Amino acid sequence: MMNRRLLLAATAGAMTLPLAAPHVARAQGMPKITIGMSGWTGFAPLTLAEQAGLFKAAGVEVETKFVPQRERNLALASGALNCVVTTVDTMILWGSTMPLVQVLVLDKSRGGDGIAVRPNIGGWADVKGKTFAVDGAGTTPYFVLAYMLRENGIHIRDVKTATLAPQPAAQAFVAGQFDGCSTYEPYLSSIRSMPADKGRILATTNDHPCVVDTLAFTPDFVAKNEAAVRAVVKGWNAALEMIRNEPDKSFEIMGKRVNQTAEAFKASAEFIDWQDAGENKAYVAGGLQEFMGKALEVLKESGVVRNAPDLSKLLDTRFVA
Repeated sequence: MMNRRLLLAATAGAMTLPLAAPHVARAQGMPKITIGMSGWTGFAPLTLAEQAGLFKAAGVEVETKFVPQRERNLALASGALNCVVTTVDTMILWGSTMPLVQVLVLDKSRGGDGIAVRPNIGGWADVKGKTFAVDGAGTTPYFVLAYMLRENGIHIRDVKTATLAPQPAAQAFVAGQFDGCSTYEPYLSSIRSMPADKGRILATTNDHPCVVDTLAFTPDFVAKNEAAVRAVVKGWNAALEMIRNEPDKSFEIMGKRVNQTAEAFKASAEFIDWQDAGENKAYVAGGLQEFMGKALEVLKESGVVRNAPDLSKLLDTRFVA
């Protein structure tokens, strides 16, 4: 699984399928959508929809661009992008300083993010005072640590943190440094394979689901371009349908974008759960709003967010409900 925040893999060559003229005409009647993303596996169906012609078949022209996570919101605010994807906790952070609205749930982590500890830490009650290697405040690994601690009655201030990016955090833990770490795949797998007397996984997103990725526009763009937004959602759902019907071809297209073989990409996808139309509809009926509320509390308690956004304005369910 690729680093969702830092990967800037080279874009593969165009793979768009031939399209009927009426589809092209409809696409030309809408604004071009430029999506800022990374090579994170959960985002990959967007690449598939772009390169297999599924967005154009839905009536909209879409270009996906790999943009560092720390620059994505700034590019949206400046107009360099008109669509971004990232985790819900990051959307809340961005939403505290600029207007944006989520319209589609892309994926949920399915064990791909987690907390590792030494064998002498028997459970959550033993983590107080311990030192965890984790990326900085405002990142997904930090949020995961703070969220899982809170779910178990512990505050992030009750532990010590050493700021390390996900890969070096896992490497340091495997090398015997620190009491624990927060990281994600593929780095988490290096800990899964450690001898039991060296370290273990305390919890993953299978135990505490807290990593969800969404797609967002500015509210102004949505108000003026509802048909284009619906077309993007339609293209995403078509991509998931293609993955179900033509998995080998789909994995090849998605893997090539991030310099992976189809087999390697398929393996990375085992740790995420892409959200189709039915799953989106069910989740926005209340589950997502509940999670956003909990995520905001974690962000406020950990000092990441000071000016809380209006969560009701951060989600528009019309396009999936």
